[in-house]
Amino acid sequence: MDFIQPTTWEQALAAKAEQPDAVPIVGGTDVMVDVNFGRHGPESLLDLGRVAELRDRATDDDAIWLGAGVTYTQVIDELADRLPGLAMASRTVGSPQIRNRGTVGGNLGSASPAGDSHPPLLAAETEVEVASVHGERRIPITEFYVGPGRHALAEDELIKGIRVVPPGGPQQFCKIGTRNAMVISVSAFAIALHPDRREVGTGIGSAAPTPRRALEAGKYLAAALADAGLWESREPLPDEMCRHFGDLVRSAAQPIDDVRGSAAYRAHSLAVMARRAVTWAWNDYRKAA
Repeated sequence: MDFIQPTTWEQALAAKAEQPDAVPIVGGTDVMVDVNFGRHGPESLLDLGRVAELRDRATDDDAIWLGAGVTYTQVIDELADRLPGLAMASRTVGSPQIRNRGTVGGNLGSASPAGDSHPPLLAAETEVEVASVHGERRIPITEFYVGPGRHALAEDELIKGIRVVPPGGPQQFCKIGTRNAMVISVSAFAIALHPDRREVGTGIGSAAPTPRRALEAGKYLAAALADAGLWESREPLPDEMCRHFGDLVRSAAQPIDDVRGSAAYRAHSLAVMARRAVTWAWNDYRKAA
C-alpha cells in the first residue's frame, strides 16, 4: 500500500490528480477501521493530516468556514455557541480520543447514512467546498449525498471544507443507539429554527439510503407557526402540532432492518425524537425572547 503524505493543499490536489484511486484520510477514524478489519484494501492512502490549510476556521459574510481537518473536539470547544446542533452531534461521536482525531470533513467523505454530523448540517444552510487541480466548486449539502457511502465528488476532487450559515434560532440534535456513547446511531434527527425567514430546517440520519431532510415536515411546521402567530407570540406549541410534525418526519424516512434495529423501530424513534426536539428548540426560542 502506497502512503502519500503531502504538506500543502497544492501537493494534495496534485497527488489526487495523479492517483485518483488514493483514499484520503485525516484522522483515519473511519477508513482505518475498514482497513484493519479487511473490509477495504486501498492501493494507496492520501494522508491530509499535515495540510495546515485544512485546519482553518473563519467567519465570512455571516457564514462559518470549517476546513476539512477541523476535529469534532474543536467544533465542541469553539463553535457550540453558533452551531450548537453540530456541537451536540459531535459530542456523541465515539470517545474523546476519536473526537480528537475525527473530523467533520472525514464524516462527509465517508458519506455514511449513519454519520452524526449530517443531520445538523442538513438542518442548517450548508455548502461543501471541493477542489481539484482544475478549480474549486461548492456543492449544496442536499446534493452532496448520492447513495449509501457515495458522494458527489469527481474522482480527482478532495473536500476542502464546509461553509455553514448559522441558523437564526435554536438548534437540537437527537440520536438513538444501543447505549449512550461510542455507538453508531440507529436513527438520528436534527432541527434548526430560522425565525428570521420563518423556516424550519430538518435532518434525518441512519433511516434512509442517504442522510436527508424531512422537507414536508419543515414546511408544515413553519406554516403552522405562521398561521397561529406563534413566531411572534412565542406561546407554547400545541401538542397536536408537535405530533403531526413527528408523523411527517417519520413519513420522510426510508428505513431498513439491520443488526442495529428494525425499520419499524427506526420510524417510530424518529417520530418521538422529532416531537422532543421541536419542543426543546421551541422552549429555547421562547426563553430567548
